[in-house]
Order: sequence, then C-alpha cells, then structure tokens
Amino acid sequence: MNPRSWSSPLGGEEAVIKILGISGSGREGSYNTALLTIAKELLPEGAELETCDVSRLPLFNEDLESDMPASVKEFKRMVREADAILFAVAEYNYSISAVMKNAIEWGNRPDNAWEGKPAAMMSASSSPRGGARAQLHLRQILVDLNMYPLNRPQILIANAQEKFNDHLQLTDERTRRLLRDLLYALAAWTRKLQGDHVLAQEH
Repeated sequence: MNPRSWSSPLGGEEAVIKILGISGSGREGSYNTALLTIAKELLPEGAELETCDVSRLPLFNEDLESDMPASVKEFKRMVREADAILFAVAEYNYSISAVMKNAIEWGNRPDNAWEGKPAAMMSASSSPRGGARAQLHLRQILVDLNMYPLNRPQILIANAQEKFNDHLQLTDERTRRLLRDLLYALAAWTRKLQGDHVLAQEH
C-alpha cells in the first residue's frame, strides 16, 4: 500500500491527510505548543500531523522576498504541501502573537501559500478567557488568506494550569475528548473540501 494512503473502512484507499501544526508561542513550557504534541496522540486514522517551529523565522521584510532565507523557503514548502493547518493560538494583548503574525506574513508573501486550505484553531491560556480574543482576530486574518476555518468545536482552554500537569500533559479528560473531536472534524472538513474541489474541476 502507498505510505501516503490508508484503507478506508468504507472500502478502497484514500490519501492520508497531512496536517501542519503551528504554535504561536516560542517559549519553553508553552501550553499551546504542548497541545500540538498531544494532538499527535489523538489523530484519526488516515491523518498525520507535522509541526513547524516558526519562532525561529526571521522578521518579515519585503526586501527579502526576492531572495528568501532558507528557513522561510522550507516553511513555505511545508505550508504548500499540507492538506490542512492546525493553529495553536497564543494570546498576547488581545490578539495573536508576533510569532504567529510573522509566520502568516511569510506564508502570504510574495505568493499566498495558505490559499484555500482548511484550518482549525485551539488555544490554552492561564487566563479565564482561554485565548478567545486571539482566535477571533485570527479568524479575521484567515478571511484575507482565503482559508476555511472550522467553526466547531471550539478549543478554548481557560485556566490551563489546572488542566495540565508539570510535564505539560493534558490531564483534563473532557478537554482531551474535545481536542479529539476537533481533529476528527478537521479531517472530515478537509476531505469534504477536497471532494468539492474535485467536483468543481470536473464541471
């Protein structure tokens, strides 16, 4: 069997969905980065998750577009080759982090590598709001990128210090189930959009 395909329970083989996980935090001990690690354990069959540390990308500068740094070229390649994007959204000052905004800018210029991709988002915060304001801001940005974010379920982990242990393992079972539901929904949403795209091409 092709390593990039899997045997569907409905019969036949389907391509494996390749998800790219991006955290908006570059710090050690980040709850949001930990969510991406945990997500790898909860993926549905037929999906895989690769992560990229975007905190090491240079600051976006239009002067570098004609001769992009190697790290940026590699990042854009990963975005292009992904079937879907999973954003782990850290909130700073009522918005997304500079780390995530920088990655979005590089992905969008000079060509939009984000174009048409399904996306899901999740947040963990020590605050009582769970990163809701950052997710709302990110949704606004995804409109300009022409991406297709999931609406439900919403992963807004408030008071995260009470739901993770000292090893950054998610100990709250309800939240684990919700994260699993998000991943299954993202896989289904991606397959639907891929199917719609094929139908559109045929017509």
